Amino acid sequence: MASRKLGVIGGSGLYAVDGLQDAHWQSVDTPWGAPSDDLFCGTLDGLEVVFLPRHGRGHIHSPSDVPYRANIDALKRLGVTDAISVSACGSFREEMAPGDFVIVDQFIDRTFAREKSFFGTGCVAHVSMAHPVCGGLGTLCAEAARDAGVTVHHGGTYLAMEGPQFSTQAESYLYRDQWGCDVIGMTNMPEAKLAREAELCYASVAMVTDYDCWHPGHDAVEVSDIIRVLTRNADAARRMIKALPALLGTDRALCPQGCDRALEHALITSPEARDPEMIKKLDAVAGRVLSGPNAAIG
Repeated sequence: MASRKLGVIGGSGLYAVDGLQDAHWQSVDTPWGAPSDDLFCGTLDGLEVVFLPRHGRGHIHSPSDVPYRANIDALKRLGVTDAISVSACGSFREEMAPGDFVIVDQFIDRTFAREKSFFGTGCVAHVSMAHPVCGGLGTLCAEAARDAGVTVHHGGTYLAMEGPQFSTQAESYLYRDQWGCDVIGMTNMPEAKLAREAELCYASVAMVTDYDCWHPGHDAVEVSDIIRVLTRNADAARRMIKALPALLGTDRALCPQGCDRALEHALITSPEARDPEMIKKLDAVAGRVLSGPNAAIG
């Protein structure tokens, strides 16, 4: 049985995790450029953990500028098998109140200024995004969050907007009333798509900071208000992370949902037509299918 290695991608307000043994910051070079920051590596109750601050320490990357491909490649390159995204979001639902966590299970991607795939000219692949997150990993995150004393909503659709501005009121009503979205954020896309291409089990924990601008009983989003809630949410997220090793364990079987085999039938380009330079860039995220027994399968 393989070993499990947990990656945690920390969003706004979460720039470090506590309690790691043998902790150290490690730089990682990727073919896609530098990741958002060095990665914080160590063990937590026997489980290997790699933490990456999505926006960098000090919050230096805007949502559109986050190096998503480099981040996922770096996690995969360090042996991460399961990745948890922890990120701030606005809520479209009265019951999903500031301070609550939402375990996202679906996305609508409205981003447009970001590279969204590791694949392209020279090696084309199409992965299924019908089920964009790992249900099993999400369930364990929900349990860990409850153990941390957080109100958790298991299931919800995340609207990924480009940003960096917040929504207009018309957009907020559209996403809530006509599209049926539950939360809104700026960073889970293309991150979830790239994690899928990298065959990582990926779960999204959305931490509610506000009601966007649809709610008649609340003012429009103000950064100062969000920061106050962010601080509380970050503390709760650290408690959730501390509860995860006991639930995850250190051994890892094949993912029942097939996240770790997402590329099994995704490669389209014939082996003889694949660009060698592109194949080199894909060594970490797709090496299993490009260099193993399935390398010739198109």
